[in-house]
Amino acid sequence: MLKKLKTLALGLMLATGVMSTSVAQDINFFTIGTGGTSFTYYPVGGVIANAISKPPGSRECGQGGSCGVEGLIASAVSSRGSVDNINAIMSGLRNSGFAQSDVAFWAYTGTGTMEGKEPAKDLRTIAALFEEHIHLVTLEGSGINSVADLKGKRVSVDEPGSGTYVDAGLIMEAFGLKFSDIQEENLKGAAATEALRNGKVDALFIVAGYPTGALVELASAADMKLVPITGAGVDALTSKYGFFSSSEIPADAYEGTPAAATVAVGAQWYTHARESEELIYNITKALWNEESRRLLDVGHAKGSTITPDTALNGVGVPLHAGAEKFYKEVGLLK
Repeated sequence: MLKKLKTLALGLMLATGVMSTSVAQDINFFTIGTGGTSFTYYPVGGVIANAISKPPGSRECGQGGSCGVEGLIASAVSSRGSVDNINAIMSGLRNSGFAQSDVAFWAYTGTGTMEGKEPAKDLRTIAALFEEHIHLVTLEGSGINSVADLKGKRVSVDEPGSGTYVDAGLIMEAFGLKFSDIQEENLKGAAATEALRNGKVDALFIVAGYPTGALVELASAADMKLVPITGAGVDALTSKYGFFSSSEIPADAYEGTPAAATVAVGAQWYTHARESEELIYNITKALWNEESRRLLDVGHAKGSTITPDTALNGVGVPLHAGAEKFYKEVGLLK
């Protein structure tokens, strides 16, 4: 009897081992580089990662279960932002990531702010997601009423490697300023807003979809002011760089804050050409199904603006073959 029990136990262990190996082989991990945890990329990335994931053993779609990609476990990874994400995609550190459309195009072509660097020729687009606005933020009473007023001031421009850092430089250049004209600080998210509240910086730049968490918290705790970015400098900027457009952050996007004219750029989702065509096709398909629509609508204030109708807006980097297949299949591409 003891011998039979040992044999049965060994059989169960072997069966369990085989089963575990089988399950492990069915799992596909997929990373999404986002941004700072208090900005828009990170929470939106979390919603999308949840929407496209369907680990082994999940309930079937339509029964309260996931409608994602079978066997896929996607995760949103905090990062320094657009430039960092593109570099991580190209090096193989991450499977995909979010980036501003301008930064991605310059990386792909080796032009603009990426001139002199090796073009990221294998960068590919999955989808255009939402519009990002350039926020120039100060406090009431600071005396800063325009970009020109930043001269000589302590200004946080985020970290090198972020899209905010790139665009802050371009905005200042359009208004006749350089980084050397300000006292540059490289703070991110809550650290930047806390420094503003404590008088350690006079203003800060953030490029993000409104409302972004760090500024929601700032507006609820201090007399936050959005400095308008408008005039001849904006005209020159939008004429030179087609990715930028004049836009507006509406009144009360942040508590008690009036509307402010500014500049916007697209946030898009990128990957590498080496990623499997079948995988990216299935991920793109999962992004736009009905269950994902529900998750996007309730998951973040920007979620409702992420739609198939705008999925190809402002795309300047070629689509991944898998994404292209899906968009042709549903009639969004000919």
